[in-house]
Amino acid sequence: MRSIVYSSVLVLSFLFAFYPGCAHEQHGQPTGHLTAANLPILQVDTSWPEKPESFEWAQMPGITLDNEDQVYVFTRSSPAVQVYKTDGTFVRAWDSGDPNGAHFIRIGPKGNIWAANIIDHVIRKHSPDGKVLLTLGQAGVASADRGHFNKPTDMAILPSGDIFVTDGYGNRRVVHFDANGKYINEWGREGNQPGQFALPHSIVADSKGRLYVADRENARIQVFDTKGNLLAVWENIVTPWGLCTTKDQELWVCGASCVKKEGTDEHIVLPPPDQVLVKLNLKGKVLLCMPLPKTKVPPGKPGELDWVHGIGVDSKGNLYLGDIQGKRAQKFRLEK
Repeated sequence: MRSIVYSSVLVLSFLFAFYPGCAHEQHGQPTGHLTAANLPILQVDTSWPEKPESFEWAQMPGITLDNEDQVYVFTRSSPAVQVYKTDGTFVRAWDSGDPNGAHFIRIGPKGNIWAANIIDHVIRKHSPDGKVLLTLGQAGVASADRGHFNKPTDMAILPSGDIFVTDGYGNRRVVHFDANGKYINEWGREGNQPGQFALPHSIVADSKGRLYVADRENARIQVFDTKGNLLAVWENIVTPWGLCTTKDQELWVCGASCVKKEGTDEHIVLPPPDQVLVKLNLKGKVLLCMPLPKTKVPPGKPGELDWVHGIGVDSKGNLYLGDIQGKRAQKFRLEK
């Protein structure tokens, strides 16, 4: 196995200069006192995955893992959903609507695969072999009523089967459905006040049913209960693009630093000024933060990324990152 090592020690000065959330306390919580001596090393597995030669990757917005450590990548090409083992072995693949609309992909509690499509304006539930079992929304129809979305971005599925959708690019809300797809509730509207959204871009749930929403353009993470009650707002930590939770009940975030446009209160979102990986506990304490190597010419060298968008973590703690401009998924290991 060939690999390239990127030492985070070499970029420590960059980290503290441009990402103050890593150098200071957030909401009274210490960040872990990162120093050059204890920052981890990010190592990329250049042999992963063993992609079939006939497959062409495009923008890679979604990546997730099931309970068997199978890696599902969601790419804006055909076949859009591709499944690999952690050793790189190809397993299977299928399409899910218009591949240009691929966004986030998740695994439900019974092993079904959920995919958000921002072109089709729908959320699709698939069996493990790709059969469509349920569709939320109406393909090709954008709206803001109980039966339609406008570019939905992500979904979180609880053990009860309840579904929470971030809707998304066209609307600014979270929509709650029961396990059968029946509308229950919704909350949120456009704005920058607590409970409002500039762009609800990603959503995950923890073991207690708390919902974590990446409010990307507001550069914050908002925490809700299943009724839509606001529990916490985590600001000035990261501009969050993608979220995932682990069995250890930690929250991983890939995104960019919180940089404001000069003379305004607006945050820089596109293009992201840098790329940052953050690990938080469920109280919002920063456990780890480090920059990610950014390429100048996509797709770049192995280990480099461009517009990192999706993140997944396997049972051994290996990281899987998908990016937009780099048009690929990569496997990384953190070594101390």
